[in-house]
Amino acid sequence: MQRAHRGDTLYILDEPTTGLHPADVDRLMAQLQGLVDAGNTVVVVEHDMRVASLSDWVIDIGPGAGEDGGRIVVTGTPQRIADHAASRTARYLTEALGSGERVP
Repeated sequence: MQRAHRGDTLYILDEPTTGLHPADVDRLMAQLQGLVDAGNTVVVVEHDMRVASLSDWVIDIGPGAGEDGGRIVVTGTPQRIADHAASRTARYLTEALGSGERVP
């Protein structure tokens, strides 16, 4: 992610916020937004609802864990996920969306 932002690159990150301080998550999100603004695609597998609330598109997989998971419950904007009755993520995403915490 340090190289020049040339665009047309796919970045895939798995739980990049694990162990990070909230201020470092803010820095990471600003960096990822810069990659998107430069024409790249960023896919993040994440459980941090603040990160999900800042995303352009969310794929909610579930409806539970283990044998109860692995199916797409709902896809769309964070607000669409938050409004979806069958999504177990909805409650937590609603809280994140309502917190007003946004990366500048």
